[in-house]
Amino acid sequence: MTSSLHKLVVVAAIVAFAVIVLGAYVRLSHAGLGCPDWPGCYGQLTWPDEPHELSRAAQTFPERPVETHKAWKEMAHRYLAGMLVLLVVAINFLSWKAANRGKGLRTLAAALLALILFQAALGMWTVTLKLLPLVVMGHLLGGLATFSLLLWLAWRSGGSGAESGSLAPFRFAVLSGLVVLVLQLALGGWTSANYAALACPDFPTCQGSIWPDADFEEGFVLWRAIGVDYEGGVLDMQARVAIHLVHRLGALITFVVLGVLALRLIRSRAVRQDGLVLGALLLAQVILGIQNVLLQLPLINAVAHNGMGALLLAMMLWLTYRSALRPPAPRAHST
Repeated sequence: MTSSLHKLVVVAAIVAFAVIVLGAYVRLSHAGLGCPDWPGCYGQLTWPDEPHELSRAAQTFPERPVETHKAWKEMAHRYLAGMLVLLVVAINFLSWKAANRGKGLRTLAAALLALILFQAALGMWTVTLKLLPLVVMGHLLGGLATFSLLLWLAWRSGGSGAESGSLAPFRFAVLSGLVVLVLQLALGGWTSANYAALACPDFPTCQGSIWPDADFEEGFVLWRAIGVDYEGGVLDMQARVAIHLVHRLGALITFVVLGVLALRLIRSRAVRQDGLVLGALLLAQVILGIQNVLLQLPLINAVAHNGMGALLLAMMLWLTYRSALRPPAPRAHST
């Protein structure tokens, strides 16, 4: 039973990653309000496409003209997210039937179910609150948290890493790196939710200056008025510049912290491969971030930047999981 559970969790983790990437695609292609209602789309289970459906949608939602090329993206994301919810329900069912109950699989599965239900609520509020930045950022972080918990459950149910304790000496550095990365991912979500990714169209300068005029107080007001349509952003340029600058500064700190960790791991023969993978993911993420600016946020590159962030988080979680394991005790030699 535990084997079946493990396989199902792995499938769910893959689906969760796909949901994150597809969600980024929806957000970055400005399709977050492609359907103005929830959970349907213009009052139906699929997006309106036929002439009579388009006519009915226009009458029901006169304030939001139908854009089919956006509506289908939004609904595809919802269908895939709905599939993930069903997978999590099945995971909970199997966890209660698992013979090995000493690993805390039930607790992890229950926490996962609660998290994904809250994530569904965030998805609804993203639409009903018209892309309120705090909710959009929370929805992104909720997706990453769901992905993370599925990975952790996959490792626990499969017994991964049980034979290794070689990362134990790096425990503090790994945990510090994980905290820094999560904060940077949150900053990335805040940047995207406030449409501040192109507030600095040049690199390494910003609008031709090392430190341009920026309104940090306005840029980091977390809760704003309900009922406002936040699509496209409502902040002035100085507030968006402030958000972008903080995200860049966070990227620099993250690069240094994780880069030092990667170098330390590479210097240790036992975990050299982990260091190389971490370094490669980190370098790829930095390159994608710089290209977002220099190439003016091309959709494929921006989506890849989101996906790479999720993979970098997965790697840091894997290091965290294994760094908690103790090295095997040396065997006593008989005389």
